[in-house]
Amino acid sequence: MQGLRRCSDDIVRLDLTSLSSPSSSGGGGGGGGPQPPPPSSSSSSMLSIDVAESAEARIRRLISEHPVIIFSRSSCCMCHVMKKLLATIGVHPTVIELDDHEIAALPSDDSDSGSPQPRNPAAPSVFIGGTCIGGLESLVALHLSGQLVTKLVQVGALWV
Repeated sequence: MQGLRRCSDDIVRLDLTSLSSPSSSGGGGGGGGPQPPPPSSSSSSMLSIDVAESAEARIRRLISEHPVIIFSRSSCCMCHVMKKLLATIGVHPTVIELDDHEIAALPSDDSDSGSPQPRNPAAPSVFIGGTCIGGLESLVALHLSGQLVTKLVQVGALWV
């Protein structure tokens, strides 16, 4: 499963760029490179990679498969704050770290969909229930307004 590396207990590094040749499971190969460790058994959902999928399609699929997902750059302190805020509420989001060239594959907000200007996707970006909430500032604003818990309950990420 090339392109997927576990960075820590709660962050998965996903390489969304196309792979030159898909790895075969099981049989033969002499490849010599070390295989990534298998995902931990404590993970509640698995991340799957289809090498034929484009980066945009993978991101859209991941958004639809996870009630709360954060797309971030490596070592992003704002992502850490987002995770801590959500963890204090009782939600543990899926976090995907993207390279700078992969950030462009993030879907934009619905609010600027009619804009003819090129978009500049921000990272970290949090998606709740398939909807882009935005970055840290938007997440904190949602929390301070009292709407974050309601939204998390609606998408099934939190039970009260």
